[in-house]
Amino acid sequence: METPEWDKVTEWVREYLLDSTDPYTQLRHADFAPEFIGGLPLTAVSSQNARVLVQASRRTIDGQVRLLRALVLNDRLRNLPCVRDAEEYLAQLERDAEAHTSQDVFRTHLLRGGAEVFLDRDDLRETLRAFVADDHKSVLLVDGEPCSGRSYTYTFIRHIAQHQGFRPARVLLGPTVTATKVVRRLTAFVSDPRTGAAQQAAADLDDPLPALDEAVHWLVLQATGADDLFWFVLDDCDRLDPGSDVWDLIGQLALTIYEYEPVRRAQAPRLVLLGYGESMRQLPYELRHSMCRDRARTAGPDDVRAFFDRYVREQPPPSLAALVAEEREAALAGLVDVAVEEVLAAAGEADGGAAGNPPGGTPGGPGGPGGESYMRRLGTAVEGAIRVYRALG
Repeated sequence: METPEWDKVTEWVREYLLDSTDPYTQLRHADFAPEFIGGLPLTAVSSQNARVLVQASRRTIDGQVRLLRALVLNDRLRNLPCVRDAEEYLAQLERDAEAHTSQDVFRTHLLRGGAEVFLDRDDLRETLRAFVADDHKSVLLVDGEPCSGRSYTYTFIRHIAQHQGFRPARVLLGPTVTATKVVRRLTAFVSDPRTGAAQQAAADLDDPLPALDEAVHWLVLQATGADDLFWFVLDDCDRLDPGSDVWDLIGQLALTIYEYEPVRRAQAPRLVLLGYGESMRQLPYELRHSMCRDRARTAGPDDVRAFFDRYVREQPPPSLAALVAEEREAALAGLVDVAVEEVLAAAGEADGGAAGNPPGGTPGGPGGPGGESYMRRLGTAVEGAIRVYRALG
């Protein structure tokens, strides 16, 4: 679930679950565990209590399911039209919870309850597994040709975050983005919006280095002391102007995170740099053993075929159950052939590219109308094919 959905959940919690001067009793009646309730710093302010409960529940998938289930069963909410949204969120989270216990989440290809596909990227999957498992790794750099799927990496990071208990905070970079803007955006993720801390921390950053250094240390300190574990994701690093002060910020941010890591290893934030090539400004020498690297590449026809080979055999249509083994295998192979052909045609047809080839015949070339990349079109086409396949019954 994204921030807008959680904002809705927080509003429902405030209006229907914790609209009481005795919030602890309300939660007991909603069947929350006594040990969970006892750890919540609740007050008489329902809006604050709602944020506290949602934040505590979001730390685990089981906690998220428990919260949405309490909302769906709430007498006041279940008689309102918005309960349908709550039921949809609950169903999605229950699918995620099932995947969490039954699958290797680092090898998953269908995300968000099966609504989103993530193709290939075997190297990234194992790099992320190692990055998550090693507390001493603090920076992940993802390189690759333009439109090869570097930003697509964020889709999988969000999936892993749901299962590994961290919160990604992404900032899109570009020629007009400054260090001040990046600090403000990241601070907004880690700060309580009621305090105005984001504005205060980024004040006077136009007087660069001393203020920038102070703001970075403040930001990392806030993230380290927060209830959530944060990953700072800076996307499109290659779009920065060579003279941008964001390069200085990236270096200071990486070094500060590295310095905080031994002090509070479990809660120190991590830094992910998407589109950060080896020819770009080198990060501080001290980080040489704290970095993981991955290189994105555009998925091709073989990757699409491998996906559908696995998918149709894991979820064969019930209509094929009566066939003998050889006939059933031939039918499945035919379904794979059709799916691959249709997907490659749909992904390449936007600009007349040859089926299966990225636009212009070069991996990672410019996208179709509106600048949509080939990888985005390919993912959309695969998701469409899956919907058709499921409708076969």
